[in-house]
Amino acid sequence: MRIILYTGKGGVGKTSVAAATALKAGRQGRKVLVMSTDPAHSLSDAFDERVGPEPKEMAPGVWAQEMDHGRIVEEHWAEIREYVTTLFEWQGAEGLAAEELAMLPGMDELFGLLMVRQHHREARYDALILDAAPTGETLKLLSLPDHVGWYVDRILPIERRAAGLVRPLVRRARSLPPVPEDSFFGAVKRFYEAVAGVEEILTDHRNASVRLVVNAEKMVIAEARRAYTYLNLYDYGVDAVVVNRLLPETVSDPYFGSWREAQERHMSTIRESFAPLPILTARLFEREMFGEEALLALAEDVFDGVEDPLGVLFAGRSHRIVRDGGGYEVILNLPLAQKGDIELSKRGAELLVRVGGQRRSLLLPDSVAPLPAAGARVEDGALRIRLGGDERET
Repeated sequence: MRIILYTGKGGVGKTSVAAATALKAGRQGRKVLVMSTDPAHSLSDAFDERVGPEPKEMAPGVWAQEMDHGRIVEEHWAEIREYVTTLFEWQGAEGLAAEELAMLPGMDELFGLLMVRQHHREARYDALILDAAPTGETLKLLSLPDHVGWYVDRILPIERRAAGLVRPLVRRARSLPPVPEDSFFGAVKRFYEAVAGVEEILTDHRNASVRLVVNAEKMVIAEARRAYTYLNLYDYGVDAVVVNRLLPETVSDPYFGSWREAQERHMSTIRESFAPLPILTARLFEREMFGEEALLALAEDVFDGVEDPLGVLFAGRSHRIVRDGGGYEVILNLPLAQKGDIELSKRGAELLVRVGGQRRSLLLPDSVAPLPAAGARVEDGALRIRLGGDERET
């Protein structure tokens, strides 16, 4: 199944672009589901027709879904919620309040991603188009498997053993907080495996891509640049940038002169920042973009000259390991990252890379893991970390 995830700063038009992509593909005879994982669902507004928690056919070959997380909660979160609710109740929260507190912030978006796994397994559609949350929330979600994996691999087994030791004592002492049962730890591990399964699907560069939707505005571009770097850090393939709402050539009123000049400057920045990614563009239309007719017009703009809107428009990898003299180099594609933004550390087989507020943990192959770190450098948009061999300047 082909999967395309659209993200961007709030308000750039990613929902419209996602819906337009689905309609364009549907017109080509494909069977496509466009799904919103953003709690602020807008697909109903884009199609100008109600979209619900079950896939609904909106046009020939096109289905839409604004997910309801109730079913996913019961499948993946029920046992965890039960313990967390009990813990909050022990601390004095009333039943309903405790249940609400047990639904942690960001769970809506996370359960939306778990629906990706379900649709991937069922394979009822040729493609799944995701209208994701704004970039900040999306990056947190996509980095979650790395962070949860560290906890599950290192901390969870210790906590599980400790809980087994103290549980008999706690049961006799009501003044102590409740200790989770073994089923809780099993549920946490299964939950992580489900989330990791989504990561595996979305990092399959042959079938999954992220597309960044931007406007030609300074702050929007700055956020997209950071997102591009972080997505590469976590090995999510970005295959295009969509620049939405550009002033059309037919607008010649002097009132828009400075706006046009600013957009031209920002377009130069976009081309320089995201090369060699394809830059797709759409004009600012004279009407609001909702309804099938408007969305198809948008699709014609975005995919002008692109034969297949579902195609992988750019293929690349975020990191690779190559032999270099007497050692190896770990090469991470970190476009736009600066030397001062990067922190590195190595513990055994684990290579830790921090860029700004984001961290990536890479597990090195056994043949490379024993080699000491011998330097690093940023070169042509890539971080090159040397393992073994002669030490080089960082």
